[in-house]
Amino acid sequence: MNALTGAYVQGESVLHRLPAGAKLLGLAACCTVLVLLRSPVAMGAALVVVASLFAVSRVGAAAAWAQIRPVRWFAVALFAMQAVFVDLPSAATSTLRIVLAVALAGLVTLTTRTSAMMACLERCLAPARFVGLDPFRLSLLLSLTIRSVPVVAALATRVREAQRARGVEWSVRAFAVPLVVSTLRHADALGEALSARGLDD
Repeated sequence: MNALTGAYVQGESVLHRLPAGAKLLGLAACCTVLVLLRSPVAMGAALVVVASLFAVSRVGAAAAWAQIRPVRWFAVALFAMQAVFVDLPSAATSTLRIVLAVALAGLVTLTTRTSAMMACLERCLAPARFVGLDPFRLSLLLSLTIRSVPVVAALATRVREAQRARGVEWSVRAFAVPLVVSTLRHADALGEALSARGLDD
């Protein structure tokens, strides 16, 4: 299942050895702190901390960049809008807050096996049994939903590169149609894999 749904990078770092539940709680705490930080200096310190966490995890620069790359243009657009309507310090703070939150979520994905993540979510969702829901299927649904974001972003990047190669970079149709087709194909492949594991109902 990891090969299909996760971006886990094999490693023996401290972050890799932490339980999935501890990492999820840490992610929630860090994101809360990011929301509370207001000054560019404080956000700069947060950037150093996040960079240090990636260094400790030893997942590699390429894997780290892959977590942020899907939101790079959104970050640029957000910074530009904030700079126009507010001011540069606020624009930098707001943009960096979102980028760091995405990076931290990506770090959890990179250092946590999908199976461990699902087991943690399943335990947290155990009370759902009392209303007739299956915690395992709910945890699987949440895991697939989280993983679908970088997958679709990677497909979009691939389609955009193909557009540039064909010289139709500004065609909305040349971007949307292949992206939808690629996404549906990925969904079909994932559905077949889940069906083969008895998770088709």
